Amino acid sequence: MLTKINNKNGDELSILGFGCMRLPSDEINAVNLIHEAIENGINYFDTAYIYQAGKNETLLGKALTGGYRERVKVATKLPPYMVNSLSSAKKILSTQLSRLQTEYIDYYLIHMLTDKAMFDKMVSLGVMEWLEEEKRKGTIKNIGFSFHGSKYDFELIIKAYGWDFCQIQYNYLDENNQATKSGLMLACSLGIPVIIMEPLRGGKLVNNLPQNVIKEFNSYDVDRSPAEWALRWIWNHKEVNVVLSGMNSEEQLNENIRIACDAKSDSLTIEELKIFDKVKTIMAEKTKVPCTACGYCMPCPHGVNIPGCFSSFNDKYLLDDKMHRFKYYQTLGGFSAKPAYASQCKECGKCEIHCPQKIEIRKQLKTVDREMEGVVLKTAVKAARKLLKIK
Repeated sequence: MLTKINNKNGDELSILGFGCMRLPSDEINAVNLIHEAIENGINYFDTAYIYQAGKNETLLGKALTGGYRERVKVATKLPPYMVNSLSSAKKILSTQLSRLQTEYIDYYLIHMLTDKAMFDKMVSLGVMEWLEEEKRKGTIKNIGFSFHGSKYDFELIIKAYGWDFCQIQYNYLDENNQATKSGLMLACSLGIPVIIMEPLRGGKLVNNLPQNVIKEFNSYDVDRSPAEWALRWIWNHKEVNVVLSGMNSEEQLNENIRIACDAKSDSLTIEELKIFDKVKTIMAEKTKVPCTACGYCMPCPHGVNIPGCFSSFNDKYLLDDKMHRFKYYQTLGGFSAKPAYASQCKECGKCEIHCPQKIEIRKQLKTVDREMEGVVLKTAVKAARKLLKIK
């Protein structure tokens, strides 16, 4: 496993970090996966207060007992949208320490900052001053933030405080989205280490690729999976310290570990970079909704599976699937007790407040309803549900 030195504090971090948000639900499998990752050199584990309603932190805490905690760096996050007073922030940190069964957090982030106003609120409540106090006490080792907003706001936030590190979404499709490549370079110029999230766009850069994209990757004379191409593109950036991957199977873990053993910065050839240029052009022309399936918009109070709706909708164009409507109903509960169609949206707007991608979810769900829930098939599904006595 290749490592990089965090120039801010001297930590030697594995270039592959474990994003725990997508851990398997089975506790035994999840713990075994974490242990295997540690034994193979991964030493950075990322979770958050809200992941799996708190169960994610608890699971990681259990997995790190028995001497594993001392071998790794733990990152978790304070959700600013749940903090309306300093006392609430203190209560959240106390809960996290208990869940994680630890006396300190190595990398503590203000979670999902989207604009400068959100950071200013933390300052006005005394949260940043309190975090500095906790850092002096050793309860928190490093103070950072994760970001999902505009390039403009990223620049304001990163310059507004003496951050120990930051975390941004970055992959070959998001080079000019959110913090952008210029944001990555800015952080580096300020001496702020960068952690990368969503390197595979929630799996979209692996499982939902058009055939002409796969053809482009396969045209190269080295056999690589789409995941390997995507990860190597990010690790080619010398400004990147750690790339988080949400691995939920031994197969994914082993593949990523193999890649992380030799994926050095500035190692891609001119020919390889040209392939990425072609791939990005193809994908940009086909993707309709830039959803990463992060799940921050969920749960919908009206039962809409928002990421699922967008995934099916994008698949229609990315994969040119002739069975897209049937699969839409199939995957969104057409024959279950509680369907999760786009047409169930009541336009309350709750989802849009939390969307890192700033997607106009209500507007897009109307489009999904119109294009995916055709009258004929919708009527057929209703008839079938009635016949099957599904209420």
